Amino acid sequence: MRTWYHSWVAAIRIARRDAWRSKGRSFLVLAMIALPILGVSAADITLRSSDVSAEQELDRSLGRADAVLSGTGMGNTPIHQKPDGNGLAPADGDEDRAVPNSPTDIRAAVPRGAEVLKDSSGTGRFRTRHGLLNATVHELDALHPMAAGRQTVVRGRFPAKAGEVAATTRFLEDSGLYVGSRLVPRGMEGTDYRIVGAYELPSELKTYEVLAPPGTLLPPLEAALKANGMPGADVTNEYYVRVGGEGFTWNMVKAANAKGVVVVSRAVVLDPPADSDVPLYQHETSDSYTSGGSGVDKAALAAAATVVVLAMLEICLLAGPAFAVGARRSRRQLGLVGANGGDRRHIRAIVLSGGLVIGFAAAVTGIVLSVALTLALRPVLESALGERWGGFRLLPHELLGIALLAVVTGLLAAVVPAVTASRQTVLSSLTGRRGVRRASRVLPVVGLVAIGIGAPIALFGSVQDNNGYLYVAGGSALAELGVVALTPVLVGLFGRAGRWLPLSPRLALRDAVRNRGRTAPAVAAVLAAVAGTVAVATYAQSNDAQARQEYVAQMPDRSGTVTISEAGGHRQVPAVRAALEKELPVAVRADLDRVVVGRKDCELWSDAPGCGQMELTTPKENECPLHTADDPRASFPEAERRRLAKDWRCVFPESYTSQDVVVADEKLLTTLAVRDPAAARALQEGRSVAFDRRHVKDGRITLKLIADTAKARQTPDGQEVPGIRKSFAVHLSTANGYGLRVVIPPAAAKAAGLQTAAYGSYFTLDRLPTSEERQRYDAAVDRIGASPEFRIESGYESGNNIELLALAVFAGLVTIGAAGIATGLAQADAEADLKTLAAVGAAPRIRRSLSGFQCGLVALMGVGLGSAAGVLPGVGLRLAERRESVSRYEQSLADGWSDPGGVPDVPVVIPWETLGALVVLIPLGAALLAALVTRSSGALARRAA
Repeated sequence: MRTWYHSWVAAIRIARRDAWRSKGRSFLVLAMIALPILGVSAADITLRSSDVSAEQELDRSLGRADAVLSGTGMGNTPIHQKPDGNGLAPADGDEDRAVPNSPTDIRAAVPRGAEVLKDSSGTGRFRTRHGLLNATVHELDALHPMAAGRQTVVRGRFPAKAGEVAATTRFLEDSGLYVGSRLVPRGMEGTDYRIVGAYELPSELKTYEVLAPPGTLLPPLEAALKANGMPGADVTNEYYVRVGGEGFTWNMVKAANAKGVVVVSRAVVLDPPADSDVPLYQHETSDSYTSGGSGVDKAALAAAATVVVLAMLEICLLAGPAFAVGARRSRRQLGLVGANGGDRRHIRAIVLSGGLVIGFAAAVTGIVLSVALTLALRPVLESALGERWGGFRLLPHELLGIALLAVVTGLLAAVVPAVTASRQTVLSSLTGRRGVRRASRVLPVVGLVAIGIGAPIALFGSVQDNNGYLYVAGGSALAELGVVALTPVLVGLFGRAGRWLPLSPRLALRDAVRNRGRTAPAVAAVLAAVAGTVAVATYAQSNDAQARQEYVAQMPDRSGTVTISEAGGHRQVPAVRAALEKELPVAVRADLDRVVVGRKDCELWSDAPGCGQMELTTPKENECPLHTADDPRASFPEAERRRLAKDWRCVFPESYTSQDVVVADEKLLTTLAVRDPAAARALQEGRSVAFDRRHVKDGRITLKLIADTAKARQTPDGQEVPGIRKSFAVHLSTANGYGLRVVIPPAAAKAAGLQTAAYGSYFTLDRLPTSEERQRYDAAVDRIGASPEFRIESGYESGNNIELLALAVFAGLVTIGAAGIATGLAQADAEADLKTLAAVGAAPRIRRSLSGFQCGLVALMGVGLGSAAGVLPGVGLRLAERRESVSRYEQSLADGWSDPGGVPDVPVVIPWETLGALVVLIPLGAALLAALVTRSSGALARRAA
């Protein structure tokens, strides 16, 4: 035991000394191992630190209160709730029963003698330096002890009197305001509030919120909005209570539920009752109220394990040749160890100790840097995640596991060089002779078997309905490992092309083939990186082609819409139209009105008092039988459902617009690119135009005017909603209406007695607007104080260009790195050959050109093999998607659901541009880089015998 211990101590000391002498090579290997460790450690620290405990979450939501009580909006209808308050149902279990739509008397559920803090909340729009910004408004005494912990003051102080407010830091950043500014709510232009503080919500850093003392902002804002005919602030109330003792118990929660009040109790959340004591679970099991993601996703774990294994393989393939370089340059030293009584175990121990030393150093470096980097980036990460962390947590057992991964990776990378070095005789090590190297006969067989098993598995997965992706990914990974195992044989096959090459590339290729032990790992590393890049690029580009095919334009190219649906918005439409005409290159503008039932200032689809709605009716015979049946699967056999799914009555248009019946003239047809002279003539003659024949009967369409939207929604199913009917003669056009179903000319609307309000405009552009023009238009709309829905149709825009470029850069870096390592090893091996060339009068540039060709050939072989290997998983994943898409389509037809697009087309596109960049540019760049960094002449020395 003592001899074993001392031999390893000596080996580690020798390895440490060699690593320190060869700083460049050691740093290269350390960086390759430490960078993944840095990323994994930083991700682990970030994940654990961002995890907020239940106690911390309750402090952030309840402050120092024992519970918060809120209403359901169903009056005081008794309810049952989950212990955490995130799920509820009527106490009688009948969720389909009509319930009152009225406020809940929350104070009735507050226990006698409890300390109470009221929190009123609503919504408002505030004028900023850039226009208008929506924000949540809270009226709360933030200085009350129970409110401590809910908000954190960043600058200034909390408001204490009327006329003062505080705002979240995110609101101030985006609004351009600051502590000391004046804040003006929309609708209260004559009143302003002084911002006295900036605060943040620890769990909601991205929230726009304004805080005011109780009764100072929401009541006057509500009154002003209603006076201007705009919707109110939607004020709701919550009550924070503190009861002392054991806190707000589960029995107290059930008592509050009996009065229609929802409770989030600190005591109940931290110590929930048994499922048998939860009345809600008597109707449904607790599983019905939990998301399906609570268990461990085995597929995700399998994918993560596969990624880790492949990443370790990639590092070993890259770092292994670097260790081989060190062993080759230290072969005289290793020969001296053998000459002084050391055996093969000692040689292996020295080389393995190099991996151990580098792996340990990489583990320490990666973890220390990850801690420092995470600390430095904590504010940035918290801002990106949108919440403050629960603390800075370092879990030793997880970090030790990550460190062990680095050490194991270093050891694995040194295994092959260690075995190779131990097989050298003492004489060959001392004299520098390389001896005869025999290629392994087992490895190619293993590679062929892996390919023979992996490729069929991947193809099998492409035709499976369930778990097909897993089969494709697993089979492709196995096949790729098989190609890696075959790399030495494939490198040998490349050598046959040497007879047709000039001197320098022929020497480089001959050297690469003769020394497959160092060439194959580098080629395999490039192969693995490029294969992954090609697979992802194939999948991404194919997916992009499919998205381009499935893209549904909402308007003709270079056309757009601007509409205002909010309450009172019709007053701002003329100014928005003028700004559109002034700031953008508008060619044709068609103005739209919408049919209004009740008050003109009602928001679209509003059910506020005095607000009605217009409904485009469908004749009985034009209704889709599948949509009118209570249960299509029970009412129709599968063959009939499939037939009806393709019936014109059951196929909906692909385009959509929030208002499908508009009042406009024939200029609208120009903006819609409708080339139908009969449609234009019909509008000129006062007849309407319909684009959906389901609503047309005997050349006419019918509108139903419903006076009371809220009352109409309470009409029982099966009964017709009462309303006044208006009928219009129409011309049925087969053109694409882009979501519009009926266009009524202004004269026909006036003759029918319809009330209309300005809605917006459709327009066509001479060209797409520049960024400066868009900014000027947005600024003009901000000055108006409007919030229109604005859209310009510019066609499909691909989002894959940046991703594909990043993948190509990544593959290029790995390729150049691996090829550079192989070139360094080749130079160490070929030093004697270079001396011979110099001795016989070869030009000095031969050294540089030979180095460039060696690096370029390794890159070319790896890129070529990787490109071929990477196509398989990319194509397999797309075929699996095609199978799944067709299966979903067939199932939707069997269920009676129509699909206007028909059978889905899932194309497979080979990324030729990416392949061209990989096959041509990367090897060429690697060769030029290696040639540039190599000295053209070396020191003269006597050639070893």
